[in-house]
This record gives sequence, C-alpha cells and structure tokens, in this order.
Amino acid sequence: MENKDQEGKSIISSSAPIIANVQISESSDYGVNGRTNINANDEISFKEIVLKLREWYRYLGSKWLVILIAGLAGGIMGLAYAWLKKPVYTATTTFVLESGDGGGGGGLGQYAGIASMVGIDLGGGGGGIFQGDNILELYKSRAMIQKTLLSPLEHDGKKQLLIERFIESNDLRGKWKRKPELANIQFSQPGTHSRLQDSIMGEIVKDINKTYLTVGKPDKKLSIIKVEVKSKDEVFAKVFNEQIVKNVNDFYVQTKTKKSLDNVAILQQKTDSVRTVMTGAIYTAASVSDATPNLNPTRQVQRVAPIQRSQFTAETNKAILSELVKNLEMSKIALRKETPLIQVVDQPIFPLEKESSSKAKGLIFGGVIFGFLAALVLIVRYIFRNLLRENQAG
Repeated sequence: MENKDQEGKSIISSSAPIIANVQISESSDYGVNGRTNINANDEISFKEIVLKLREWYRYLGSKWLVILIAGLAGGIMGLAYAWLKKPVYTATTTFVLESGDGGGGGGLGQYAGIASMVGIDLGGGGGGIFQGDNILELYKSRAMIQKTLLSPLEHDGKKQLLIERFIESNDLRGKWKRKPELANIQFSQPGTHSRLQDSIMGEIVKDINKTYLTVGKPDKKLSIIKVEVKSKDEVFAKVFNEQIVKNVNDFYVQTKTKKSLDNVAILQQKTDSVRTVMTGAIYTAASVSDATPNLNPTRQVQRVAPIQRSQFTAETNKAILSELVKNLEMSKIALRKETPLIQVVDQPIFPLEKESSSKAKGLIFGGVIFGFLAALVLIVRYIFRNLLRENQAG
C-alpha cells in the first residue's frame, strides 16, 4: 500500500508542470484573441465613421436645393454689403528724421569754463530727451491727438474743427439723440472743456489710436517714419494726417532744442546788457569833454576823473562783451547741431488711395458661408432626429 501511494504522488508531481504549461498556453491564446477582438472593434468603428459620412453626404445631396437657396441668399447679402459699405481712404506721410548732434564736445569744451563764470551753460546736454522710437509714441499721445482734433478745418467754404468733422462723418450726433446732454454738445479751444467734453474727447482719442492712426518704420534700419490715417471721410483723413505730422514734429523740435534755445536767449540778453553799459560809458566820457571845453588847468579833476572812470568802465565791458559774443556764437552753433532735421518725403494729395470691398468677393464669400451654415444646420438636425428615433425604438 505504501508503495502504491508513493507512485501516485510521483505521478501527480510529474504531471504538474504539464498542467501549468497547458494553462499558460490557454491564457496566451486568450490574450491573442483579446487583441484580435480589439482590432476588430477598431475596424468596425472606422467603418461606421465612413458609413456615417457617406450617409450624411447622401442626405445633404438630397437637400441640395435648400443649400443652393441658402448660398444664393448669402451671396446676395454679401453683394449688398460690398455695395453699401463706404470705401476707406488712406492718407500717408513719410519723412526722414535725423537727430541733431548734441555732443557738446570739441570746440565747445574750451569755452565751457568761460561761460560758467557768468552762469551760462553752452548746451549740448539735451540729446537724451528723445532717442530711438520715442517720436513714434508722441503720435499716439492724447495731447498730440487732442491738439490735432481741435485744429481748424476749412473745406468748401465751411469752417469747423476737425473733431466736429469726425463727429459728422461718423454720424455720432444721430447716435446721441436719445441722450439730451450729448445732443447739442460743442467743442472749442482747449482749456474751456467740461468733464463731459473731456470724456468724449478721451473716447475719440482711443478710437483714433485703435482704428484710424498707424505710425511706424517701414524698415527698422532706416530713419524713415511712415504715418497713415484711414477714414471713410477723405477730407478728414488728409487734413488730420497733415496736421498731426506738423504738430508732433514741431513739438519734437521745440523740446529737443529747448535747453539750447534758453541758453542762447540768456546769452543774448547778457550781451545786449553789457553792450548797452559799454556804449553808455563811452558817451559819458565824450559828454564830460564837451561839458568842459575851456577848463581851468587847476580844475583838471572835473574832467580827468569822470573820463578815466568812464574809460575804465568801457574797457571792462569791452572785454566782457568780447567773451559773451564768442560764447553766444558758439551756443548758436550748438543749437544748430542739436536741431533735428525733418524732411518730408511724401505727403497726402487728392485723390487719396481708396480701399473698397470687392463685389465679386462679397458675392462668393457670402454664398460659401451661408451654404456651409445651411449644411451644418441640416446635419445637426439629421443627427438629432436619428437620436430621437433610437430612443423611441429602445
């Protein structure tokens, strides 16, 4: 009995690896079948997509008349939009900007000590006021745009401010009819504006900066600046462009040379003052001689002392005047060096460049957009109908 039990155990132990191998092979077969089923599902889903697309295409083909009518309606609307839309006029000014040389060195250095003795700075230190593209930001500032909008305009015998022309061309008063405080609002020169007028001015400035005015350099390596003004009003575009270029460039030159101009004015005043004192001393000496033609030799003090005093004053002022004149001329040279050169290359002339909507493009784009929207609505409607039928059937 013991021998039989030992044989049975040995048979079972020897057959265990075989059973394990059978189980492993079965599990591996199951994994292969699982991947096969997954791939089959993927193929089926792809086929379903293709079939759905084909089904939608056939459905849209059956609705070709609806899509055609929608496309025709869109084309007519696009054509009407292109026909009724006002053209946009572009006024362009290009100019060359060459900043002045504000170095202040070289020949001016030797006179700096002499000028400092009378409290005068020969200038040359204003070169950092505007450097690089700072002038471009001036065109976008509220101060420059507001000053331009308050500039007068005369066209066809009618005088008005540019801001009034802007309001008229954009029909803003028609939009303000429901607001009594805006219906009869008028603008005048700066300094007399109310809070409401300043608020309207601020909104108009933002609109001009965003939509109407474009300032930049065609090439960053060059010093050419291009200013464009776009508007539906041809007269407004041209006049606004010319006026803002003038205002900004004048402000740029005045600010750039302000320090040197002040120095020249001070030196000129001192020069004129010293020259007046020197001339007075010369005339005083001559007057003393004329007043004592037959002077008693024992009374020489009445002539010599006043004459010598006047001569001394004249000689002193002569030396001072000589240095002041020299410093004045050097300051004028510095002013000319610091004055930037702004040369207009192109300026707007009538008729301005006109940008209008193409009627052919309006017809095509309108037809395509409306046709696409109609097809999209039909597809969505078709999908929802199928979903409702499936829910009802289920």
